Amino acid sequence: MNYRQVFKILCLILRCIACLMLLPILVGILNKEPETWTFIVTAAGCFVFSMASLLWKPKNRSIYAREGFVIVSVSWLLLGVIGALPFLFSGVIPSFVDAFFEIVSGFTTTGASILTDIEALPRCMLFWRSFSIWIGGMGVLVFVLAIVPLSSGRDMHILRAEAPGPAVGKLVPKMKQTAMILYGIYIALTIIELVLLLFGGMSLFDAATHAFSNAGTGGFSTKNAGIPAFQSAYIEIVLTVFMFLFSVNFNIFYFLLIRRAKDVVKNEEFRWYILITVASILAITCNIFSTYNSVGTALRHAAFQVATVSSTTGFSSADFAQWPELSRMILLLLMLLGGCGGSTAGGLKISRLVILGKSILREIRRLSHPRSVTVIKVDGQSLDEDVVTGTTMYFLTYIGILLAGMLLISFNGLDFETTFSSVVACFNNVGPGFGEIVGPMGNYASLSDFSKIVLSFLMLLGRLEIFPMLIIFSPSIWYKRRSFGRARKQYHPHKV
Repeated sequence: MNYRQVFKILCLILRCIACLMLLPILVGILNKEPETWTFIVTAAGCFVFSMASLLWKPKNRSIYAREGFVIVSVSWLLLGVIGALPFLFSGVIPSFVDAFFEIVSGFTTTGASILTDIEALPRCMLFWRSFSIWIGGMGVLVFVLAIVPLSSGRDMHILRAEAPGPAVGKLVPKMKQTAMILYGIYIALTIIELVLLLFGGMSLFDAATHAFSNAGTGGFSTKNAGIPAFQSAYIEIVLTVFMFLFSVNFNIFYFLLIRRAKDVVKNEEFRWYILITVASILAITCNIFSTYNSVGTALRHAAFQVATVSSTTGFSSADFAQWPELSRMILLLLMLLGGCGGSTAGGLKISRLVILGKSILREIRRLSHPRSVTVIKVDGQSLDEDVVTGTTMYFLTYIGILLAGMLLISFNGLDFETTFSSVVACFNNVGPGFGEIVGPMGNYASLSDFSKIVLSFLMLLGRLEIFPMLIIFSPSIWYKRRSFGRARKQYHPHKV
């Protein structure tokens, strides 16, 4: 383990967090809010502590896989602890567990909240909640990579550890350019959505906070009633369209920019995602038509809820917990599936579903034709067996953590629907679950501190795709392994 280089990058991330807090500081100053000092103190503390990296310079700047995993997992824990401090110092959220839950929900783009009166918060705090989602959507380390290269050509280990999806590759030969392209697309889409929301009658503050929340697929609103508070079908349609766009693999937008439309059409994950989305919208529209007695209204609400659940954003235009059972089951399945790999959405990812489906079909062919050799192909290219095996192991680990999470949350003594949906919603970074307590019109305030800590950890596991968080608990990653040469000298098979 290259501890010095890891420490240097973590200090760089602290400086990055300090710089990002300048925006809520600006919002607080413009609105003359006394709580602004909490961001100033937190940012100053981060900057001063990060200067320690200047005293401990690494001799070796290389980053390998285990350094990448450690940097990503520890940096996200730091984000949660440091991001919670302004809430705690200001007294807006007096409990550290609640403050940690709220900001982790933001950075992991989950959108689950413990706040019962959102509109009572100062604007600088509301801005920080939504901005944390935007930061976490693409990932703070991708942001750092876009600004400065972290090591000698091994930045890919960091991107692979932080980016969602079964496989991550470079769009262009240089890692820094790839990160810049991703963030360029991300910023451009966010600005376009912000402008469109302004045309819908939103104030600049509301448009910015909701654009940040939507871009990161997190779903924090500045209103207690959420999106229905604006009473605008136009705003709902804009949010629906951009929830869908931000849940699509960003490679699709890059291919469109460089006019490689064939690669977009050939992308199997994209085609399946469109098919699942359209089929879900039509099925739910037919199912809830009797509730609204209007095809247009039913279609609008169905499209909004399908987009918000499949993209794991967490906004709501209606209380879908009161919808018929068929609609609720479709939304539950969409919670589990999530969006596309390489997007800001959470969940299992459609790409993994495609790989798992083709793996099952291959096993069926092997049973009927034992001597046949079948290669799994995605987008016309053969997949390495490592990717197939990794996807299967991820799915099994996913199910295991889901069951373990339900067992731990059951100590809270809640009903099965609340227990199950809260775990699914937090682990898949969706936010609202089902039932009166954690449903779209409820929150997580009444849960015990133990449950909030468990759900916070589940959010981090879901956002970082499980293994980067689990791997830091492995003792072997923190110690140097004995070299093969030394081990071979100590072993003499010819001696008895």
